[in-house]
Amino acid sequence: MQQLIPDNLTFTDVAHLPIVKQFAKRINLVDTINAMVESQMQLPPGQTVLAMVLDTLSGRTPLYRLKEFFHEKDTELLLGTEIDSELFCDYNLGRVIDKIYATGTHSIFSRLSQNAVRQFGIDARKVHFDTTSISVHGDYELTEEPFKITYGHSKDHRPDLKQFLISMLCVDRNIPVLGATKDGNASDKTLNNELLTNISKHMAVHGLKPGAFVYVADSAFVTPDNLEKADSNGTRFLTRLPATYQECSRVIEQAVVADAWTELGSLAETVPPAKRPSALYHAYETTVTLYERDYRAIVVHSSAHDKRRHKRIDRLLAKKRNELEALCKKMRSESYYCRADAQAAADKLQAAAVGSYHTCECTIEKVARFGRGRPAKGVARTPVGHEYQVHLTIGPDPEKIQPLRLQAGCFVLISNLSSPQDRANFDARELLRLYKDQDGIESNFSFLKDPVIVNSIFLKKNHRIEVLGLVLLISLLIWRLIEYSMRRYIADTGIAITGWKDKPTTRPTSFMLTTKFLSILVLRVENQRRLARPLRPVQLEYLTALGIDPIAFTSP
Repeated sequence: MQQLIPDNLTFTDVAHLPIVKQFAKRINLVDTINAMVESQMQLPPGQTVLAMVLDTLSGRTPLYRLKEFFHEKDTELLLGTEIDSELFCDYNLGRVIDKIYATGTHSIFSRLSQNAVRQFGIDARKVHFDTTSISVHGDYELTEEPFKITYGHSKDHRPDLKQFLISMLCVDRNIPVLGATKDGNASDKTLNNELLTNISKHMAVHGLKPGAFVYVADSAFVTPDNLEKADSNGTRFLTRLPATYQECSRVIEQAVVADAWTELGSLAETVPPAKRPSALYHAYETTVTLYERDYRAIVVHSSAHDKRRHKRIDRLLAKKRNELEALCKKMRSESYYCRADAQAAADKLQAAAVGSYHTCECTIEKVARFGRGRPAKGVARTPVGHEYQVHLTIGPDPEKIQPLRLQAGCFVLISNLSSPQDRANFDARELLRLYKDQDGIESNFSFLKDPVIVNSIFLKKNHRIEVLGLVLLISLLIWRLIEYSMRRYIADTGIAITGWKDKPTTRPTSFMLTTKFLSILVLRVENQRRLARPLRPVQLEYLTALGIDPIAFTSP
């Protein structure tokens, strides 16, 4: 007997979006925004932001297509409330965005990050700061508050395009707790100073007093004003000393000459492939003096030498060799009438080789000098005198080149973590690991710039762009919390989960998770929902790691 299909049967592909919704619930996203943003609209601001976050983490369509995105979606299941997709029109979205901006994007994200840190027990004692530029296409004659879209130093290497900046403060490597849009021509040095002025207030909301956290920033931090500000307000910091400072080259040379390195080994968290071995590090600790203040300095040497620096050295060596060869060519073409003159010329060339990173071996040969004309046949030529010629051999000087290449693999970290307790808690290896965690914020910028996530910026009002930035930051926060939860589960239990090519991994990513939840179909008849097919073991494995009940895929 053929089974009849109900007329009111609908189905929707939810993929990994119920997981995103559960994490949004854990940071109390909807209720927090609804409580903070005053609105009498039929479209609640909390559900609207959640809708944009779900859209962003599904691949992102432009805001004006949000209505189409939810046209075939089960909004009650994904948003917790049945909302007609027609309400997500651009007019309603614009009004909600304006109300969110009026409330304050900074205060909203600060509240949500507080919820995240508290709910997930995140360690906020190590904070990382950096900025990136977002290039835009079009005129964008926007010079009013809250930020200016204009030309500036492009980190996208697109100086032909206008831009704005995004600054971000992260804790526990890559969990964002603060983000802001800034003028396109703002300086990283100035932005560091602005943050240092208020960082105690920002970290106080996470229960941390000045001196209870370490501020990690890139080399733009090193200015007289920033160093003075950090010292005056008790901010403990770690940064990289720019190579433009003479103290940088001095302590690197000091470390190479002393040759008293402390072996740090590898910092890789996973086993690297055989063809790409992980870098090995050595450290030398000393002190630098900047603007009449002494700071702790760690000279770090990496076996993964900076290729650009080595190419620069290769060019320098080639230039020096060419200069020597030009002198040699001139010297070979000349003859000397006495050995003393030949020796003086050889000594002059060897003196020139001293600063050229090459050696020059000279031998003097006495040769006969004959008169003009062809001698008679069968008659031996009789020399009319003798002269001296210099024979030269040029080669690289390993004793001079090796320290040069060793210095090229070095960089200098500086910090005011110099008390005995700080030295015990933050040795050279820990400081290096902490600084290398700065790549977590770089990966966050890659997320924000990913065209799949950001697509094109169609908004023409910069306060609406700021709210879009808030949506992206919330999306990034949830994205990182998902990854954080999986890795903490593995660290706590010691159980690896299935990764790429069905191989176990201890470093799962959120993107890896999304590939495991493709084509999850949910069938619905009135208020009853069920999965079209049961969840696979690998999907249940990920849900266990995240602490999510499978019922999240069928229950609002």
